[in-house]
Amino acid sequence: MALIIEAPNELYSIENKNNVKLFLAGGITNCSDWQSYVTKELSDVEHLTVYNPRRKNFPINDPKAAEEQITWEFIHLIDSDILFYWFAKGSLNPIVLYEYGAHGIFTERPIVVGVDPLYERKQDVIIQTQLARPKQVIHNSIQDMIDEIFYMFKEFVNNDEDDD
Repeated sequence: MALIIEAPNELYSIENKNNVKLFLAGGITNCSDWQSYVTKELSDVEHLTVYNPRRKNFPINDPKAAEEQITWEFIHLIDSDILFYWFAKGSLNPIVLYEYGAHGIFTERPIVVGVDPLYERKQDVIIQTQLARPKQVIHNSIQDMIDEIFYMFKEFVNNDEDDD
């Protein structure tokens, strides 16, 4: 079973330390809860930790909540092996665009990228991605992204076994 860790929680264990770590970067505010679908689809994968920044209950009136959330995301974006970027309709996703540039597109790390067909800045994401990572696939459905994660995850596990 995958470990699903929702912000701002942490899990310190040998299992989590040794797992492949996946961060779900993408729209939250004014966007559908696509993260629940992804975590459900990946929940049976062994040796996988999924970091989900969407909280069931965000304490909007707590002045420290934003700092806690942003810090949690920053740490796990840096710490993750694979970054999953979904540009969702409903918001311009300004933080996701920032995270995509800072932690994803300009790094050597594996990323999975998808853009909702109705996302307002779709062309911007496509052009920037083509400039920075010409071979990067850009999906238009979350299910295609999940399929790519299954493929990538097998590669990570096979490489780990080769290292033994």
